[in-house]
Amino acid sequence: MTLVCWESYGITHTGKIRKINQDAFLDLADSQLWLVADGMGGHKDGEYASNAIVDALKSFTPEKAIGATISEIHIKLQNVNQTLCHLAKEGGEQEIIGSTVVILLAFHQYCVALWSGDSRIYLFRNGKLNQITHDHNYESFLLANGVSPEDVKAHPFAQALTHAIGSDEEFFLEAHIQEIRPDDIFLLCSDGLNKEIADTEIESILQKTSIIEATGQLMDLGLMRGARDNVTIVLAHFIGG
Repeated sequence: MTLVCWESYGITHTGKIRKINQDAFLDLADSQLWLVADGMGGHKDGEYASNAIVDALKSFTPEKAIGATISEIHIKLQNVNQTLCHLAKEGGEQEIIGSTVVILLAFHQYCVALWSGDSRIYLFRNGKLNQITHDHNYESFLLANGVSPEDVKAHPFAQALTHAIGSDEEFFLEAHIQEIRPDDIFLLCSDGLNKEIADTEIESILQKTSIIEATGQLMDLGLMRGARDNVTIVLAHFIGG
């Protein structure tokens, strides 16, 4: 059997403005699963939501088939969604206890991106960076329906989420599958990173350095820019196999 090799690193920071870090992540290279979650709600609620997602998958082991593996992840997240919705109802006043999530699952020569919300997964391949998820927020909805980028920027609810774990009892998780190639690098991040750093800047850093150094450089740059939100970065490098 061919050994499939990955190296990965993750880091999270409260940032320069927030008092509590509502982000959480998983770096499970041995199980070939990586995750970033960005909590929302009151400070304790958002922190609880993102950590509930991490707790549901931290003992993850893949099934023998990719379909069964994805189904198991879906069930675990659906259970978290139900728990968060129930807790929010108990709190009353239309409270939401929720979290975005992005998951990268590698399976032999393929990977699956799963997501709900506006945390992101990028693929860095052959020196070029491309976002392989799309943001589940009102901005994406407006752009898809022909509203100009200028008008979208001025819209007061552009960044409002359209999907997240815990935001609605009707659970939504989008999926994208593709082949992986040796030297592919995947970046998972909360929006605290892309609020401060342009995709072209991320691409330039990944072109010049190893992923462990890139993780630190991206975080340092985000903090230097003011880090208005929590910042979480996970980089996973497919060495080959």
